[in-house]
Amino acid sequence: MFKRTAMLFSVAIMFTTFSVGCMSFAPSDRFIAVLTPTAGSATSGIVQFYQTDEGVRIVAAVSNLTPGDHGFHIHQWGDISLDNGKAAGGHFNPEIKAHGARDADHRHVGDLGNLSADSNGVANYEWTDPDMDLAQIIGRGVIVHAKKDDYGQPTGNAGARVAQGVIGVANDEE
Repeated sequence: MFKRTAMLFSVAIMFTTFSVGCMSFAPSDRFIAVLTPTAGSATSGIVQFYQTDEGVRIVAAVSNLTPGDHGFHIHQWGDISLDNGKAAGGHFNPEIKAHGARDADHRHVGDLGNLSADSNGVANYEWTDPDMDLAQIIGRGVIVHAKKDDYGQPTGNAGARVAQGVIGVANDEE
């Protein structure tokens, strides 16, 4: 309970523009999740989230997957404390909708479709989600699954979680 309370407090502060002395802080327009493998997996990668006028642009590069499609979702909690990825909870679904494809009218906000890995196990993904806003995903989890999301109910039958990460503010300083 303490971890979730602390995380929510951190998120609230992160999205408040305030000044301390001569320094001013404001929310970023780019977030990032570093994906680390779950137990028994070697899958890793980077997922970046950009706020645009059209919605949130999601760009991912993931490696060490089996060739083919893999379910790709934002999950409820940014908790990667379990080595099986289950501490992240279920798909992020604030509107309590049925699971669906990323471009379906009715879907979880966290339904991002599938990553398609090539014969070398590398998946690159880019999509702009018109229904998402960065403010609603900060601190949440990102999960890559072992199998294809078939869009079945309740969560797509995508199998085990092979990589996990937490969405945080990217450091844009050069």
